[in-house]
Amino acid sequence: MKRPILVGAALAALLALAANAAFGQWGWGWRTRYPPRIRPPEQRDAGFSFCRLMYSSEYTGRGMGRWSTDYPFADINFMIRLSELSTTNVNFDADDEPIHWVVPVTNDTIFGCPFIIASAVGSMVLSTEDAGRLREYLLKGGFLWVDDFWGSWEWAQWVSQIDKVLPAAQYPIVDLPLDHALFSAMFNIWEVPQIANIGFWRRSGGRTSERGSDSAEPHFRVIFDAHGRIMVAMTHNTDIQDAWEREADDPRYFDTFAPDGYSLGVNVLLYAMSH
Repeated sequence: MKRPILVGAALAALLALAANAAFGQWGWGWRTRYPPRIRPPEQRDAGFSFCRLMYSSEYTGRGMGRWSTDYPFADINFMIRLSELSTTNVNFDADDEPIHWVVPVTNDTIFGCPFIIASAVGSMVLSTEDAGRLREYLLKGGFLWVDDFWGSWEWAQWVSQIDKVLPAAQYPIVDLPLDHALFSAMFNIWEVPQIANIGFWRRSGGRTSERGSDSAEPHFRVIFDAHGRIMVAMTHNTDIQDAWEREADDPRYFDTFAPDGYSLGVNVLLYAMSH
């Protein structure tokens, strides 16, 4: 039997209250294209701003995404929830929207983002220049969380690219044990949740493994630096960000996945920014 993530009544109630407002106020559904909000070189954020990695893709499989998968509403919703669920100083603009940036992998603005997320990295292709810049960012203290890639083919593609950045002989990929401090940074997490994108979840009658038996088990894997700091976190065979992006699309989807998705997201962010 699937064990629930312990988020507590207060979290569930707060999320539900805000979601009810969001369903009526925003009505955010599926959109096709949004222009990337590129982080300006001169930008100096006063608090936390969300950064999303822009990278090149190669499409060879069904249902594969790209850097803009989950953008921008995963970014916006997560920062709103982070401001509600923690004391983190989140940046909001004059229109009361959380400030979120897109950072191209070779752009120097990457160094202004201590925390970066990337979606659908099963399609990622890094040039020598890309890999060198990302390696410099990570070894200087940056943190990268990659999410929403499924099955053995996408895993192998991701591994082939991150090996250009951090060679496995020196920086092996390992499963993070559930007794690690990250899983209790704010909420107590007993298992890695498998969250399907809302379209698959609806079409399949509530299933969560988007590649069938090839993606049956979700994983939380990491790469440590020489001092034991997590540089890269990987949530494979799950789409944590869809729990953020699509929270206002369907109350049933929200109830099923949002508490798990937000509690893990907040834990990863708080752990990364405090270590």
